Amino acid sequence: MNELFSGDNKIIAFVILGAILMLVMALTLILFFYFSRRKIIQKELEKKTLELDHQKGILKATIVAQEAERYRIAQDLHDAISAKLNVVSLSANFLLEEDNVTPQETEEIINHILRVTNKTIESSRKIAHNLLPPILEKFGLGAALEELCDEFSNSKKVNVTSKIKYKIGRLPADDELHVFRIVQELMNNSMRHGKSKEIELNFKSEIEKIFLYYKDDGLGFNTTTIDLQKGLGLRNIESRVSLLNGKITFKSEKLKGVEVKITI
Repeated sequence: MNELFSGDNKIIAFVILGAILMLVMALTLILFFYFSRRKIIQKELEKKTLELDHQKGILKATIVAQEAERYRIAQDLHDAISAKLNVVSLSANFLLEEDNVTPQETEEIINHILRVTNKTIESSRKIAHNLLPPILEKFGLGAALEELCDEFSNSKKVNVTSKIKYKIGRLPADDELHVFRIVQELMNNSMRHGKSKEIELNFKSEIEKIFLYYKDDGLGFNTTTIDLQKGLGLRNIESRVSLLNGKITFKSEKLKGVEVKITI
C-alpha cells in the first residue's frame, strides 16, 4: 500500500514538475515575444523618426531653394528691368520738361530710349526663359534637355554628349520641370564647382521607370563626407528627386569627376 502511494506521489511530483516547466516555458515565450515586439516597435519608431527628419530636411531645403530663387528673380528684375526702365523714365521726362532741346538732341534721346527699351525686352525674355523655358512648354522635356545641352556646348567651355529618349507626355508638366531643373543644376555645378570639360547625359523613359545617368570629368568630391559638403544646389536636386518619388545615388572621387544615377 505504501509502495502504491509512493508511486502516486512520484506521478504527482512529475506532473507538478511538468506543469512548472510548461509554465516557465510559457513565461519565457511570452517574455521573448514581448521584448521582440518591443524591439520591433522601437526599430519602427526609429525608422519613422529618421523618415520624418529626412522629410523635414527636404522641406527645409525646398523652402531655402525657393527663397534663393525668389531672391535671384528679384535681383534680376531690379538689375535688368527696373534700372533700365528708370533710364527710360528719366529720358522721357527730360524731353517733356526741357524746352531748350534741339532736334538733334531729341533724336539722340529717342534713339537711346529705343535701345534701352529693346535691351529691357531682351532681359525680360531671358528672365521668363529661366523661369519656364518656352521649348519645355511647347515641345516637352526631351526637346528642352537637348536645347539645354546645346546651350552648354555652344558656350565652348564644356562639351556635352547626350542620348535622350523620352516620349512626350510621359510625365506631368510639373514633373518635367523638376527633371529639367535637376539636369540644369547638375550642369551648373559641373561648370562652377567641378571645372568640367566633358559632360555625358543619358536620359530614357521606359514603361514603368525613367532613368537619368549623368557624368562629368570635373574635380569631384569625397562621397564619404557628402552630407557635410552638400550645398544648396545638391540639396535642391535631392528635394526635387524626392518630390518625383525617385532615388538618387552619387559616385565620385577627388579629381575623378562625378557620376549621378536617378531612377524615377
